[in-house]
Amino acid sequence: MDLLARSRGLGARLWHKHSRELGAFGVVGGIAFVVDVGLFNLLRFGGSGILADQPLTAKVVSASVATVVAWAGNRWWTFRHRNRPAALRELGLFVAMNAVALLIGLAVLATSHYVLGLRGPLPDNVANLVGIALGTAFRYVAYRLWVFRRPRSAKVLRKSMITAGK
Repeated sequence: MDLLARSRGLGARLWHKHSRELGAFGVVGGIAFVVDVGLFNLLRFGGSGILADQPLTAKVVSASVATVVAWAGNRWWTFRHRNRPAALRELGLFVAMNAVALLIGLAVLATSHYVLGLRGPLPDNVANLVGIALGTAFRYVAYRLWVFRRPRSAKVLRKSMITAGK
């Protein structure tokens, strides 16, 4: 079997293994995305534009609300089969990972708005979307590794109990 055929087989196995989780992550992320972008635009450009001249503050508010929506969806749907530590600990880790993702988004928005001088609804939304995309990639990996960890297998659990008993 050549390398190309083996890599196709590996890709198919990985897709099959993670497709449900990735699909749910995408749906939850889509809902959080609508909340984030919708609230960002409402705060910046809607009605009286409460935060019309404060794009970074508007982003912090919109991302914070979207974080709560995403945590609930990911906890009770996307990663429901994973380890279930105390909800407050999990929420703390989730918020910490989202804070890093928010910093990524803020860096993109600040660079576009203040450094490059690209201001207005279109450039602010393009920068917001780029920041969201980069933050989403970071969040998926971070959630899998640190927030919604896979339950430890019985064999690993027994081994750690034996080692702890020495």
